[in-house]
Amino acid sequence: MKTYRIRKDDKVVVTTGKDKGKVGKILKILPKRNAVLVEKVNMVKRHTKANPYAKTPGGIIEKESPLDISNVALLCDGCAKPAKVGYKYTADGTKVRFCKKCNHEIA
Repeated sequence: MKTYRIRKDDKVVVTTGKDKGKVGKILKILPKRNAVLVEKVNMVKRHTKANPYAKTPGGIIEKESPLDISNVALLCDGCAKPAKVGYKYTADGTKVRFCKKCNHEIA
């Protein structure tokens, strides 16, 4: 399985497309599609039919659509810019991510 430098609940910025520059939190990573769902970004409208058994009303629902993972960049807390992510080991031996621009650790 492929590993990514971006994880769920990370703050990311969209680098290309109609939502370029928007900042959001990652809701879900879709490894088979190489895509991510970002909160309040790439919103689409879905027309749903009412289902009386599940007690769901019909209507038009807005929801997030997946973005390719290459179109988002991790947002660094230290410098507030899109970050290139590196890995390093701390003194106690734990592996952490860090921003290569400002050397700030990313939680």
